[in-house]
Amino acid sequence: MKPTVLIATTSRWFPTARLAMALAGAGCMVDAVCPSGHPLASMRTVRRVYAYRGLTPLSSFAGAIAAARPDLIVPGDDLATSQLHDLHTQEGRRGKAGFWICELIERSLGAPESFPVVYARTPFIEMAREQGIRAPQTEIIPDLDGLRKWVARVGLPTVLKADGTSGGEGVRVANTLEEAERAFRALQAPPLLARAIKRALVDQDKSLVWPSLLRRRSVVNAQVLVAGHEATTTVACWNGVVLASLHFEVVNKRSSVGPSSVLRLIENAEMSAAAEKMVRRLGLTGILGFDFMLEADTGHAHLIEINPRATQVGHLALGAGRDLPAALYSAVSREPFRAAPKITEKDIVTLFPQEWMRDPASPFLTSGYHDVPWEEPELLRACVRKAWKLKRHDSQLPELPALSTLRIPRS
Repeated sequence: MKPTVLIATTSRWFPTARLAMALAGAGCMVDAVCPSGHPLASMRTVRRVYAYRGLTPLSSFAGAIAAARPDLIVPGDDLATSQLHDLHTQEGRRGKAGFWICELIERSLGAPESFPVVYARTPFIEMAREQGIRAPQTEIIPDLDGLRKWVARVGLPTVLKADGTSGGEGVRVANTLEEAERAFRALQAPPLLARAIKRALVDQDKSLVWPSLLRRRSVVNAQVLVAGHEATTTVACWNGVVLASLHFEVVNKRSSVGPSSVLRLIENAEMSAAAEKMVRRLGLTGILGFDFMLEADTGHAHLIEINPRATQVGHLALGAGRDLPAALYSAVSREPFRAAPKITEKDIVTLFPQEWMRDPASPFLTSGYHDVPWEEPELLRACVRKAWKLKRHDSQLPELPALSTLRIPRS
């Protein structure tokens, strides 16, 4: 019998939809729990969809798990991972009644001892340094006085990062003390109620409502800036062992601190070793990512953070040892590993619609492998609609052209 995987996401962003396609292609039955209006709901490869409610997130996940009875849960964003950790704690208090959900979450995400570490930036980096991994000094900054002491000790520029954020949303690079103080205030402040209400009404995303009402402040971390360029690793792992991995150098980003839009496939022994050490140390399971800086002068890889959920490249099948969905299916089903055919021989991967949004005339749309979801027309339409909406929101950029004018290659 085919194993059932439950995709769990609190966000309406669409990389999880690509992963659902890949897992279904690997042989899994795929269900999803997601906000209303998510592209997952209209996909042919998704069997059943359950509603995620931002005001009652744990009951949303618990209800979906009870109905789907999945063999594995794959979180699609950091908040989903955090809330699954919270659900594990909640169900653990119920004793025998909650045992099976706790067991499922541990089978899906790994050792519960790792839960407090994977979305807390400073403890994660401290653990990496203890493992002998090259990683920049990182500290929790409690207040403005602590920030000033940090800057006096390590200098500028410096990087500030808020826990519980992803996609560059909670990252600021400060070149002056004034910039650092302004960034600290913005990152630590609770979400504005007006922003939370707008997101709830317009985007049907209620995840900011409770933090705003409770005036919950974020933990802010400072990290020494490593001069160089960005790289990323995505792995499929099982009980602390890496099964398959993808390593990329970032070529383009939609914005300076946003998600990648063009990547170059690479091999990097330092990145591979760091990922394997941290997966083993934390006893992790599932699909997750690690971000690095490749030092400009030496090329050394510095681990800067973990993404404790599926990333936007986790669906790419690039051959033996580089097919994460096939590796995860093999682990869950206990069947022999069978990699899917390589989707491309090109090293450059152009992510859709990110690079198209960045520059509709980008040469990478034709020179690289452009990862367009042709197999799922509804997903393709949803990507275009979302891209159009985001592009229009940015008044400094031209309006997106119609999809028919793109002439996107299929290879």
